[in-house]
Amino acid sequence: MSESVNDVIEAGAAELRYVKERLEEAGGGAWDRLLDWLMDDYFRLDITGWENIPTEGPAVIVANHSGAWGLDAFVLVKALARNLNRPLRIPAASLTFRFPVIGSYARRVGAIPLDPTLGLEHLTAGELVGVFPEGTSGLEKPFRERYRLRPFSPGFAVTAVQAGAPVIPVSVIGAEEACPKVGEVPALARLFDLPYFPLTTLFPLPSKWLITVGEPIPAPPRPESFAARSAAARRLCGEAQDAVQSLVDRERRRRATPFW
Repeated sequence: MSESVNDVIEAGAAELRYVKERLEEAGGGAWDRLLDWLMDDYFRLDITGWENIPTEGPAVIVANHSGAWGLDAFVLVKALARNLNRPLRIPAASLTFRFPVIGSYARRVGAIPLDPTLGLEHLTAGELVGVFPEGTSGLEKPFRERYRLRPFSPGFAVTAVQAGAPVIPVSVIGAEEACPKVGEVPALARLFDLPYFPLTTLFPLPSKWLITVGEPIPAPPRPESFAARSAAARRLCGEAQDAVQSLVDRERRRRATPFW
């Protein structure tokens, strides 16, 4: 009798897992089509500088992170997937994988759990790794501070030095106006166990988006001592942040208005 009950429970659990997988597949497909429409028709995305991404060998793609909900990460990853014929790995915070549809979609397009190595094994295998060194602090800044980069976490530079991989700066313009952060609701952040809960528009605004890929910054020769490697990584981190900020400032001026 107990075996029959266990069989029924196991069969029911397997059926629920199957339904959950099918629902996530359907939701992921809908999210993918929505991104296509947002990028092509709504945001009218322009992309320049693809020739700066190598066709082979490791590289770390470093981009600014902005907008209340981090939509820029999905837009950039999809744009890269459209134009690159090679794998791309994106270390992502555990929060990303908590959302039912978004989490499974992120895994499908190359997101990997965030850890201190920041994709080192993928770089040593000759793959591309994309990072947003501002982290959630880039999303938390108020609209009045838009496009002012927050300090970069140097972990990506440590990984680049270890792997001997060049750093490729990328600017993403448009997310700050699409999802402007005008405030926060701390009570909802605590309720949903989120780093913050922004006050923003219910649906992104139709801002004009620009993605620009800058020239690669070569990784320095790998120093022998730990102190020398740390110093080299700090210099590379600073150089990368300066390069991304310069791209951001230049590309902002290229738009006639934020919405065209």
